[in-house]
Amino acid sequence: MRFYFQLFWVFFKIGAFTFGGGYAMIPLIQREVVNKRKWLEEEEFIDMLAIAQSVPGPISLNTAVFVGNKLKKKRGSLVTGLGIILPSFIVILLIALVFTEFKDNPGVERVFKGIRPAVVALIAAPLWNMGKSAGVTWKSIWIPAAAALLIWQLGVSPIYVVMMAIVGGIIYYAYKRRRKI
Repeated sequence: MRFYFQLFWVFFKIGAFTFGGGYAMIPLIQREVVNKRKWLEEEEFIDMLAIAQSVPGPISLNTAVFVGNKLKKKRGSLVTGLGIILPSFIVILLIALVFTEFKDNPGVERVFKGIRPAVVALIAAPLWNMGKSAGVTWKSIWIPAAAALLIWQLGVSPIYVVMMAIVGGIIYYAYKRRRKI
């Protein structure tokens, strides 16, 4: 029972003190689960993160549920899922109650504009660390850059980019395997 509370509390704190959405939570989840508590190995976490990105739903919730499932099956998933969701639910409820009175306040607008660069940095830092852990080098940086440009400049659906990446990965590894033979 104590471990369930610990699981809940870890994910509740992450959910309560992270601004910027799911991707901003990833480095905090990684620090707690991999580095601090040693519940998962780094490679295991990266693999879990890849799966969490490819299934529907918020990445932070998916990651929390996968960690909970790995550690304590269904009950662990439920506990970590509630832990990561509950703070957002409470905050959104409170904001809905009072925000309508302050939404047009210039000071509030400036605060939200000031938070944006910090959110970008919170998303970029874990992406960089995951890239290093996954073996991404300066030579291979063109792949995510090309994907970003396809989506951003040409309006290609991210679904097509992911499908092209899957096909490209299969072809690449088939080619590498044949060259070894």
